[in-house]
Amino acid sequence: MASYVGPYLIDTFVQYLNGRREFKNEGSVLVSAFFLAKIVECLTQRQWFFKTQQIGIRLRAALVAIIYNKGLTLSCQSKQAHTSGEIINFMTVDAERIGDFTWYMHDPWMVILQVGLALLILYKNLGLAAISTFVATVLVMLANLPLGKLQEKYQDKLMASKDVRMKTTSEILRNMRILKLQGWEMKFLSKIIELRKTEAGWLRKYLYTSAMTSFVFWGAPTFVSVVTFGTCMLLGIPLDSGKILSALATFRILQEPIYNLPDTISMIAQTKVSLDRISSFLRLDDLQSDVIEKLARGSSDTAIEIADGNFSWDLSSKNPTLKDISFKASRGMRVAVCGIVGSGKSSLLSSILGEIPKISGTIKLCGTKAYVSQSPWIQSGKIEENILFGREMDRERYESVLEACSLKKDLEILSFGDQTVIGERGINLSGGQKQRIQIARALYQDADIYLFDDPFSAVDAHTGSHLFKECLLGLLSSKTVIYVTHQVEFLPAADLILVMKDGRITQAGKYNEILNSGTDFMELVGAHKEALSTLNSVESGLVEKTSIDETDGNSASTSEVMKKEENRVGQDGKTEDAAGSKGQLVQEEEREKGKVGFWVYWKYITTAYGGALVPLIILAQILFQLLQIGSNYWMAWASPVSEDDEAAVGGTTLILVYVALAIGSSFCVLVRAMLLVTAGYKTATLLFNRMHQCIFRAPMSFFDSTPSGRILNRASTDQSAVDMTIFFQVASFAFSMIQLFGIIAVMSQVAWQVFIVFIPVIATCIWFQQYYIPSARELSRLVGVCKAPVIQHFSETISGATTIRSFDEELRFRETNMKLADEYSRPKFHIAAAMEWLCFRLDMLSAITFVFSLVFLISVPEGVINPGIAGLAVTYGLNLNMLQAWVIWNLCNMENKIISVERMLQYTNIPSEPPLVIESNRPDSSWPSRGEIKIRDLQVRYAPHMPLVLRGLTCTVPGGMKTGIVGRTGSGKSTLIQTLFRIVDPAAGQIVIDGIDILSIGLHDLRSRLSIIPQDPTMFEGTVRSNLDPLEEYTDDQIWEALDKCQLGDEVRKKEGKLDSAVAENGENWSMGQRQLVCLGRVLLKKSKVLVLDEATASVDTATDNLIQQTLRQHFSDCTVITIAHRITSVLDSDMVLLLSHGLIEEYDSPARLLENKSSSFAQLVAEYTSEEARWLSMNSNLAAKDSVGHSAPSLRLSSLIIGSVWFWRNGVGVGVWRGFSHNLSKNLIFQIFKSMLVPGKMQPFQHIICSVILNIFFETEKDRKITCLNAVKWF
Repeated sequence: MASYVGPYLIDTFVQYLNGRREFKNEGSVLVSAFFLAKIVECLTQRQWFFKTQQIGIRLRAALVAIIYNKGLTLSCQSKQAHTSGEIINFMTVDAERIGDFTWYMHDPWMVILQVGLALLILYKNLGLAAISTFVATVLVMLANLPLGKLQEKYQDKLMASKDVRMKTTSEILRNMRILKLQGWEMKFLSKIIELRKTEAGWLRKYLYTSAMTSFVFWGAPTFVSVVTFGTCMLLGIPLDSGKILSALATFRILQEPIYNLPDTISMIAQTKVSLDRISSFLRLDDLQSDVIEKLARGSSDTAIEIADGNFSWDLSSKNPTLKDISFKASRGMRVAVCGIVGSGKSSLLSSILGEIPKISGTIKLCGTKAYVSQSPWIQSGKIEENILFGREMDRERYESVLEACSLKKDLEILSFGDQTVIGERGINLSGGQKQRIQIARALYQDADIYLFDDPFSAVDAHTGSHLFKECLLGLLSSKTVIYVTHQVEFLPAADLILVMKDGRITQAGKYNEILNSGTDFMELVGAHKEALSTLNSVESGLVEKTSIDETDGNSASTSEVMKKEENRVGQDGKTEDAAGSKGQLVQEEEREKGKVGFWVYWKYITTAYGGALVPLIILAQILFQLLQIGSNYWMAWASPVSEDDEAAVGGTTLILVYVALAIGSSFCVLVRAMLLVTAGYKTATLLFNRMHQCIFRAPMSFFDSTPSGRILNRASTDQSAVDMTIFFQVASFAFSMIQLFGIIAVMSQVAWQVFIVFIPVIATCIWFQQYYIPSARELSRLVGVCKAPVIQHFSETISGATTIRSFDEELRFRETNMKLADEYSRPKFHIAAAMEWLCFRLDMLSAITFVFSLVFLISVPEGVINPGIAGLAVTYGLNLNMLQAWVIWNLCNMENKIISVERMLQYTNIPSEPPLVIESNRPDSSWPSRGEIKIRDLQVRYAPHMPLVLRGLTCTVPGGMKTGIVGRTGSGKSTLIQTLFRIVDPAAGQIVIDGIDILSIGLHDLRSRLSIIPQDPTMFEGTVRSNLDPLEEYTDDQIWEALDKCQLGDEVRKKEGKLDSAVAENGENWSMGQRQLVCLGRVLLKKSKVLVLDEATASVDTATDNLIQQTLRQHFSDCTVITIAHRITSVLDSDMVLLLSHGLIEEYDSPARLLENKSSSFAQLVAEYTSEEARWLSMNSNLAAKDSVGHSAPSLRLSSLIIGSVWFWRNGVGVGVWRGFSHNLSKNLIFQIFKSMLVPGKMQPFQHIICSVILNIFFETEKDRKITCLNAVKWF
């Protein structure tokens, strides 16, 4: 209301200047009234703005907390409806927008109040013509309705397409290593660009609609004034300059709510869309809270009981995931769960955790629980924080847990020990280290019930045995433990074994009880024995493989290699892991310091069309300003000062000239709006493309050290700012500057003396602004930096929600989220406070300038100044404080927002990987033809400041042969593979494949010719077809053939969409083993000459592992296959074994030769692996002993052997277990087993007969085998 005092008093002030005095000292009273109104306006407006921003900050923080809490409780089905990328968008974009809405929330009712007050003033001055003003104002507002609806529609579509893009970007960033290894990153970049094109289509429509809205409302005051003055002429209402100026001042004030109305309507539309999106998310189903009946701790001896349980991940599916599940586990019991890939093992654990929707049945749980997932979930932060997981430090317990999890050695290697900061998703740790930290986290919790989802598959055999012994049999000996495992050697230790198939428990009981009670368990154990048979055959030395040293003169023998390595290592034989750097791998987010460089602005305004549109936009604004001032000047000059004076021109001329000038100014607004949107849109598109091009071409080290939250922040929040607001901010600053100069010019026309005050006031304003800007700029940068941790914490929470819930740590994570949200809100609050601090001072200074000009005007003698023009100066002066504040506010806002451009430009300067293709040095299409790999003095480090991980390897991998790489965790196995694919380039040395140095050719040429089945099986959201053939290079027949070869053909045929069946984000609707088989399918399609298996069978059961090995033997028999394996059996049928230790080659020879030397490290590794098997065999012996009381010891052993042999036939020969092995090998194997089982020198004659009978089993026809074998057992 205070802002309307000025327009109300202007007519009186003009008449005062014209000589009409109502009372003594009227001039002083008028000036005092003007000044007091300005002070009240300033104080109330500052309070209003500050409080609305405060509400906005609180509202955003509350929404972030609500969205986060919902993310923690979402059911699995709901999660599939909204992916992590979309949920992050709710937090980063939608909550932000609703917080910003508080700026606009009072505008709808204020518009009504302001229009009402304006009409009252106009009615006082112009009488009935005020009605036409009202009609014109309503028409202008109505004109905006269709535009507003269009904006809402386009905004909705824009947000939906942004969600899809962010979801895909998030998935790609998570799996960038796979994309780089496969050479697919540019294909996936084109996918992002395509999604952006769809988004940009909606963005363009939205922006041009905004431009039209802007035109309608910039032209609105002019249109309203033309209608009003035209009505006055028609109705014969006399127009003197006082009334005209009062009306113009009123229109100018009315202009603010009308100017802001397009923004308000657009903001209401955007906020409504955001509210709808968030409310639909909040209405999603949560996890069923009543799935589990929790009993008080210690109230029952039964720890877990499931009765008649039916569970399904998809409740709409007719076929439940788990059917008729019933079992009971008492306190302190060890329960093993085994079964083939996709049989429902992990789902069984999920049912105990309450993660899988229950259809029927009951689950009872007594005590606290801890869970170790199959794929490790590690938080970014210190190793110690990951292990403590919210608990107090108990040093003794902590040390015993580290010991049990074999983590002490790893921590010694890391420069910062357990204070090492882990990168996002444990990026700077090996798979085994991540899994062991996860196990340590569970052990430290000291829970009552432990659920292990096959964690031992990610570690080598020795570590697996150690973990099993120390953790499950040691620290957890008194706890209830349910462990899923594919390793048969861990089964005998269980008190209860559950064998699963097709979602049912097909067998349950102790090892001895179920061994012969059904085929499912026998198949699993049979597959395991087949794997062991390889071991025995190699150990026996009966299958000699030609040593590489003999076939290839270039290869160094073990002893030579060792000598070289020893010389090179010198005194200190220790290496450090990639993470053990002089500085931590993940650094604090880089933020610029000081003033935003002019180059940022220059780069921004010259991005689109080289900046050609900028002068045109500024010219359009200058013309608009000149025409506006010209039209107002014309009305003030041409109309009489009072009704008694004669008009300078006729009424028709007065209006016609005014209309012409108004139309000209409106046209300028239209041109300006269209050019601005065109330039802004083009700039946003170019910046997006450049940033994404640089990100996708960045080396893998960039992704290892940069949490994806930082990249996603730039791709969502910063990109949104560039898309929608920054060009408006930059333009607003330029436009408000031009307006300010216009006002100064008008005021100086009347009273140049105003410069006496104006110049020092401007100087003071600039000083205040200079004082404020550095703080505001750093606060804005802090906002950018504080936002990434919120996003990152949220995305980590979503991916680890199951683990968090299983440890009952939801409350702590919620508190952490609120703490991070507060840290983000704090700089935002200070930005608002600092802004109001500045604006208050600027308002006061402009009020002083305005009052000084008024004092000057009432002081000069009458007749010296034209009262009409003086009144015009006062009219413009009323807006001086607002405009001055507007200029500074725009400048600060522009500096704050331009930081988004600065942050995006940072990511357009990331150092790039070497070129994808070097045209001058492209290998033949047949390369590599032999697959021979020569490694010469290879030294590798992950960054210049880090120590060497590989310290000078020299060896040759002959073409067409199979080489196994073994070594303890952190020995450099994966680093060697990464160097082969040039994920990391060597610091020294070279790798030559078939005569071509891999450093001399393009990355794409190298990576597309090599194949890899990576450690973490990855599937992307899409279809089965797009997962197997993302580059669309193969026919459907070829894809089906590959699926059949990798045993997934039948599984895919069962699905409705066949090859177009949907794959969820991260392939979550496929089991881990099935995902691994899809990775196998990819390499079968690619048919490369060099194949790398990076612990490729870690997450599958032994039967599936054997199946993969068999497929590889069959289809890659003439290829170079390099295998990194945790299961020793995976490398035993290799031609060569390369054993790495601390980044050096310790041994390199054929497995047979290495096993001959019992002191070799490889022989020791094999011994560790087979030590568990001895226990397995002794269990069989015990079984025979129990069933055959009274027999002699040799007879007992023999009975055990016969049972085992029959069983071999039944589950071996019958299902192809012996396929691929020679009969000679089988005979030797059986002979070795006989030798080990029977007491030397005490074999009875009848035992000789049985021996020969059983040996013959392996040479007769299947029918004869069956008869002979069964008769032998019966006879015995």
